Amino acid sequence: MKRAARIRNFCIIAHIDHGKSTLADRILEVTHAVAARDLREQLLDDMDLERERGITIKAHPVTMQYLAQDGETYQFNLIDTPGHVDFTYEVTRSLAACEGALLVVDAAQGVEAQTVANTHLAAALNLEIIPVLNKIDLPSADLDSVRRQIEDVLAIPMDEYYAVSAKTGVGVEPILEAIVRRIPPPVCADGPTRALVFDSLYDPFRGVVSYVRLFSGAVRRGARIRLMSTGQAYEVKEVGRFMPKPQPVAELLAGEVGYLIANIKDPGDIRIGDTITDAQRGATEPLPGFREIHPMVFSGLYPVLTSDYEKLGASLEKLQLNDSSFVYQAENSVALGFGYRCGFLGLLHMEIIQERLRREYDLDLITTYPGVVYQVHLTDQQVKEVDNPAFLPELTRIASIEEPIVLARIICPNESIGEVLQLIMERRGEVEQTETLDVHRVMLTSRMPFNEILIDFYDRLKSVSHGYASLDYEHVGFAAADLVRLDIMVHGEVVDAFSCIIHRSKAEARGREMCKALKDVIPPQMFQIPLQAAVGRKVIARETIRALRKDVTAKCYGGDISRKRKLLERQKEGKKRMKQVGKVSIPQEAFIRVLKQSQG
Repeated sequence: MKRAARIRNFCIIAHIDHGKSTLADRILEVTHAVAARDLREQLLDDMDLERERGITIKAHPVTMQYLAQDGETYQFNLIDTPGHVDFTYEVTRSLAACEGALLVVDAAQGVEAQTVANTHLAAALNLEIIPVLNKIDLPSADLDSVRRQIEDVLAIPMDEYYAVSAKTGVGVEPILEAIVRRIPPPVCADGPTRALVFDSLYDPFRGVVSYVRLFSGAVRRGARIRLMSTGQAYEVKEVGRFMPKPQPVAELLAGEVGYLIANIKDPGDIRIGDTITDAQRGATEPLPGFREIHPMVFSGLYPVLTSDYEKLGASLEKLQLNDSSFVYQAENSVALGFGYRCGFLGLLHMEIIQERLRREYDLDLITTYPGVVYQVHLTDQQVKEVDNPAFLPELTRIASIEEPIVLARIICPNESIGEVLQLIMERRGEVEQTETLDVHRVMLTSRMPFNEILIDFYDRLKSVSHGYASLDYEHVGFAAADLVRLDIMVHGEVVDAFSCIIHRSKAEARGREMCKALKDVIPPQMFQIPLQAAVGRKVIARETIRALRKDVTAKCYGGDISRKRKLLERQKEGKKRMKQVGKVSIPQEAFIRVLKQSQG
């Protein structure tokens, strides 16, 4: 118990680009956790994508030793969490492994959408929140205004806050003393071993590496453990801490954060939020908060070169080893050939997977129109989940369709509020609350269909607000809507790659847009090609690609007009026959151009 009294488990929560990773760097530097020669910016961000975009994608725990002013040495366990809404569940599990959080707010920009969302998550778990105002070295920093925003919007008292510059290191030492003084030590319950899995990693040589926080008991090498969600038992091969590199230790005790390696070969066997206990004298109740992660956004990935199909499958398998929330299955499209239907947690997750496939595995891909999971209520009282337009039942069998709804928080400047409200209304959103943050900015809380913010909503939001708006959202359930399947037909045949589920009021506009785009990219044939957009059997938009005209009368340099007429009639008959039996093959470039164009 005495050992646990000197442990402090905490995390850093912030909006993107408010200095979370930079502050983590300074804390590592002050506690001498990393040798001076090994220091670099964004030390805890391993991926190139994380370093380029300035975002955290994977949680990175690190253990530090800090000699406080009271003469005691404390063990600091920092869990660097992702900040994006797509990884909300991982964030809640990481927060559940802590007793406190540093709330970092940019002193020049103030409270943003993700600041609000992550603070609510921390408050729901009763964490001690320490406010930190960062970037005080900037000329535009306004401490008084930001302090008032935190008090008014987040309801956090600002009697004691910390003004720092994470870049220069000014003001970092007092934060470490505040962690010792204000964040409570872990409460270590008596009883059997219980450890929370807040993340995991796949090592090709040693299997699954589980990141754990112990709430009671101990875990040591050679012990038999059991996963409470599956009931599977394993033998522990190694336990250790991140210093920040993995360092084996004899055992992990209650209150500590570290890793354990057992003989778990399949990453799918262990899930974030699961509870690990002793195999013989185990706990009967798991730690609260565990739930299965389900993908929210689905899209088809097809290789541009058909010869890359096997390579794509092998690449997806490797990516899934370190990301169990990503799912995929093989599918076959008449238009695009063989590919995979992939499920993602959200748009950023989808973007990251696609970018990693391009960079790390050198794959050129076609991505189909992304969609969400719909709940389809059938006339026979069954409920079917549909993520692919091809699997939507016939209209006569459908009683109603429900779409996922999100609660979106948008923070924007006062002068942009009119355009932002118009954008929300265009996307079938309803504003529930308007809150003034300061004299310059407001926060709009609105309910919106998730499929309306999939494609270009964030880009449009940034455009109408001149780059100053921020967005965060959370899923709040399903609601019935008038949704239909829009099919695009080329010469009477449905092209499955362009099918999508869309609201009836927007089907005609999207159908016209797709037909016009296809008209520009499909090469003309010797016969007319109709391009049609249809809902069920009703055609709602049409474009026609005119036939190529071969001049069959060119060889007639004179003589009777009946000779020319005979040649033209023969050509007309041939075109009629060709139109009946002719097939239109759409070139691959057409798919790439139209699908990219339709996604913004």
